[in-house]
Parts: sequence; C-alpha cells; structure tokens
Amino acid sequence: MSANGGRRWNHNIHYHPRILRAVPDGAKRALDVGCGEGMLARELRRTVPRVVGIDLDVDLDAPSIEQAREQPGDVDYILGDFLTHPFAPASFDVVVSVATLHHMDAATGLARMRDLLRPGGVLAVVGLARSTLPGDLPHDLAGTVLGTFLRVTKGHWQHPSPTVWPPPVTYPQMRAIAAEILPGSRYRRHPLFRYSIVWRKPEP
Repeated sequence: MSANGGRRWNHNIHYHPRILRAVPDGAKRALDVGCGEGMLARELRRTVPRVVGIDLDVDLDAPSIEQAREQPGDVDYILGDFLTHPFAPASFDVVVSVATLHHMDAATGLARMRDLLRPGGVLAVVGLARSTLPGDLPHDLAGTVLGTFLRVTKGHWQHPSPTVWPPPVTYPQMRAIAAEILPGSRYRRHPLFRYSIVWRKPEP
C-alpha cells in the first residue's frame, strides 16, 4: 500500500490526468496503446462508452494483460501488437499512450496512432525520451528532486510491464518527430522525465 492512502502512484500515473483532460467531449470509442494492467483504460471507461486496451504479444507482457482482465470494468483487452493488429482505420475518437512509444520506432508508432483516429479525434501521448548533457541537466536535477519528494509522500508502485532504458530518442528528436508526423500538435516537456503530445486530427 502506498503512503497516499492506498492509491497507486508512479511517474507515469502522475500524468494520467493530463491524458484524461485531453479526451474530447462526446468520445464514443477509445484505444489505450500499451495498456499494461489497465489502470488508464479503466479511468478512460468512466467517460468513454467503449474502451480497448492493447499490449504487446510477448511472454513478459502476458501477466499485465492477465491482471487487467481480472480487474472490474467494462474494457476490452487485446494481447497483441497494435502496429499490426487489424483495427479499422479511423475507428477511434481518442487514442492514448503512456510510456509506450520508446518501445518501438517512434515515428512508426505515431503514424499508426494518427491513422487509427477518426477526423476530429484526439491523440494524447505521455512518453520518455533520452536526456543529453549538459543541456538537459537542469531538467534532470529538478525531476530527481521532485520525484524523490513524491515518492516519499505518495509511495511508489512498480508496474508489471517490461522496461526499456535508456530511451532511444532524445527530447529534441521527439519534438521533431511529432512536428513531422502530427503537424500542429502540442509538445511539452515535463519535470518527471516525461514529455506529452496532444493532437486533434483535422476534419476533412
């Protein structure tokens, strides 16, 4: 149990509210890419009638999907690769992803998420990128101090999914990829070693 009354916390969960605020009004169908044990997918289901969570078809991830399916909540969980799974194009009102893009080619992943969105739909991503020194040192120091404080006050939940470290793409590279694949997207750098991208797919 964590120090904040049992509510799970870690660096990724910290940014779930940013994802949830991006969900467009009236969204009917959402996709959580790299859903893990399904916490974000279940939070999405509170406001979106149909939520699909997908996580990669490798043995290490199977326990995460199994945990997700054991939780209460009307969410469809798929054990598979979202890059190749036969989702219909433009079939989701919102596509979200937390700490997943660095497990794949970032440009390929963003393009696939873009293509799965219907016109007017919203893509919301929180991800990890690689720091470069000395330019990123102030960000990293601030993140370390804040992260230590939050761990002490909130506790820390270790997710069951595999990790990739260091991320293959730097923060400037990620910003450039987002600008190319998602013109007009909003990219932000965040204190706890994360960035976010929010993009609304243009209407035809």
